[in-house]
Amino acid sequence: MKTLRPFIPSLAAMLLASGGASAQGVLIDKSEIRFSSKQKGAHIDGRFRRWKANVDFRPRQLSKSKAEFEIELASIDLANDELETEVKRPVWFDTARYPIARFESSTMKSLGNDRYEISGQLSLKGITRDVVVPMALKNDIAGGYSVAEGQFTLNRFDFQLGEGVSADTGTKLASEVAVKIRMVLPPVA
Repeated sequence: MKTLRPFIPSLAAMLLASGGASAQGVLIDKSEIRFSSKQKGAHIDGRFRRWKANVDFRPRQLSKSKAEFEIELASIDLANDELETEVKRPVWFDTARYPIARFESSTMKSLGNDRYEISGQLSLKGITRDVVVPMALKNDIAGGYSVAEGQFTLNRFDFQLGEGVSADTGTKLASEVAVKIRMVLPPVA
């Protein structure tokens, strides 16, 4: 039986897609959504190649801020063609039936010092769950950009990813997936 590298996408983590002004776009070609998990004790890393965002982030009016994200599940990059084909099958993402994962924010909360907590709903493989994503906003002085970064953990079983043999976390795949987000935003005018 093949072992599979798990991945749970985080659309929620892309929420801070602008620095200071509203409706500032994410520079997707400079941004990334990465993930890490463990398989038989070894770290497994990957990312998504294609996603899009519709964000209106207003740090001074968080109640008016919103974010919607879509990620193409078939764009997963595990640096292994065989594993990428496997993860698209019904036991994992089932990309034939569920090609897109979606996130829609419900609230954004300031934690102070340019840190935020984004809450919303993530829909993946026909299952919708509430998620909370901590993010920090900083300036990239050299590039003139704003950068939103965050990391959180998802449980792959919450979305029925890796059923059957792959569900044996004691010998094969960890249930937890750390999602690491880095969103680069254009300079604020």
